[in-house]
Amino acid sequence: MTDFTVGTGMLRVEEALTLLSRRVAVLDGVEEVCLADALGRVLAEDVVSPLDVPPHANSAVDGWGFAAAGRPADGRMTVAGTVAAGHPFVGAVPVGMAVRILTGAPVPDGVDCVAMQEDCSGEGGVVTAPMLAPGTNVRAQGEDVAQGATVLAAGIRLRPQDLGLAAATGRTRLVVRRRLRAAVFSTGDEINEPGAPLPPGGIYDTNRTTACSLLRSLGAEVTDLGILPDRREVIRDALARAATGHDLILTSGGVSVGDEDHVKAAVEACGSLHFWKMAIKPGKPVALGRVGAAAFVGLPGNPVAVMVTFLLVARPLVLGMMGIKDSAVPRYRVEAGFAFRRKPGRREWLRARVRTDDGRLVAEKFPSDGSGVLTSMVWSDGLVELPEDVAEVSPGDALAYVPYAEMLR
Repeated sequence: MTDFTVGTGMLRVEEALTLLSRRVAVLDGVEEVCLADALGRVLAEDVVSPLDVPPHANSAVDGWGFAAAGRPADGRMTVAGTVAAGHPFVGAVPVGMAVRILTGAPVPDGVDCVAMQEDCSGEGGVVTAPMLAPGTNVRAQGEDVAQGATVLAAGIRLRPQDLGLAAATGRTRLVVRRRLRAAVFSTGDEINEPGAPLPPGGIYDTNRTTACSLLRSLGAEVTDLGILPDRREVIRDALARAATGHDLILTSGGVSVGDEDHVKAAVEACGSLHFWKMAIKPGKPVALGRVGAAAFVGLPGNPVAVMVTFLLVARPLVLGMMGIKDSAVPRYRVEAGFAFRRKPGRREWLRARVRTDDGRLVAEKFPSDGSGVLTSMVWSDGLVELPEDVAEVSPGDALAYVPYAEMLR
């Protein structure tokens, strides 16, 4: 069972990710699915090839095949026949003779090189080909995959190219981990469903839609529990029900210490809760805990902080529970196309988009840094990362940039 207990003090991002990697328990349960249903699933068992790929040497081009050492000095050879993909040559090609061979066709015995057709000439059953080294334009047996090789390792999220490689080894089904089951709800008397008339003081619920979409993008099965009022007993009962049949419960807002922040007390009434005070911006303390057998994540209430803290904390938690071994995302070097000053001390993520300028990647910053400005997440295509000790950014400075696309695949 996952334990999120940590000591006091502000957690740096690296410390938080290390704690998650050590304490997150992988979900039990696997299933076997056909390749058509395996896209996006997490592979539970290594895929080992039972054969060489390709299973036989074959031609990389359309042309003429012959034995390099048996080519006559004048390059003229009698044609012994034609070989096409799926139609092997019967027997061996005699020394000093050639075969017409098409791309992908199995290379016959007696042939060790293929001359491209545009480099050859022929008529009347005789072809003239250039001198070649053995192996020219021949794809060797097992060139791609050797029999017995592990072609896909357990713990990866399956992509189209992974499924193609599994098919190349003859596999029709794969063993994958079961999907993580997540429950999501919002709390707050001011929160309203989009489309409904807004009462005085009301706002539409954006966080639940964002959180559900983020979880689905990672391959989770999501139950949308809707909006709960600011009543402790209602939230408590909803949490207890959600813990049955779900692996993860995720909320936004209501985990602070305000008079109407009831999620904290509700979680503690039916489970355990721990605050991670992370040295990050945007984002207030992130709440992690457990309700019954389900992990609990309480994100901040501001829309931008919801998405940033999800990507930083909830994403590696979800992927770790799903059995993915490596959830790290690459940072790309970009140049600052803006000036920015701030108080150092926390890791900060600025919403940015990147343009190409004379071959250089230049990051532009969204004008507003407010954590409630959801339009900034739509305008931007990633986050610029500022280390804790950086107080000022000037145009041309080297920065680390993380595209959203890298975090949501």
